[in-house]
Amino acid sequence: MYTYPELLDIIAELRSDHGCPWDRAQTHESMIPCLEDECREAIEAIRQKDDENLCEELGDVLLQVLLHARIAEEEGRFTMEDVVNGLAEKMVRRHPHVFGNEEYGSLEQNRKRWEEIKAAEKEEKRRRKDR
Repeated sequence: MYTYPELLDIIAELRSDHGCPWDRAQTHESMIPCLEDECREAIEAIRQKDDENLCEELGDVLLQVLLHARIAEEEGRFTMEDVVNGLAEKMVRRHPHVFGNEEYGSLEQNRKRWEEIKAAEKEEKRRRKDR
């Protein structure tokens, strides 16, 4: 059974000078159709309640994420570790009822608070961009 670090090594090898010509040639833009297709196929597996296919399709979606992160790393833009860290920070920030001391009485309150936090994040990003 492979580990996550081994999977990252496999992706790096595919993109290396002696790796796969198709993988090496890919860019963020060239991979848009692949990402769309893999997401669509995962959604279809969910709708069909096909766990075996869903497991495979989620792997294909993860491959897209890993390849995009690898391309960005090669370009010096960000790494997979940045993606993981950013997601972890976001999940903690957007779940103050789990990781903080806020309490909600309903799913609707939870959804509303999520949207408030998300809007505040977008506003902060806009402000940073305008500086």
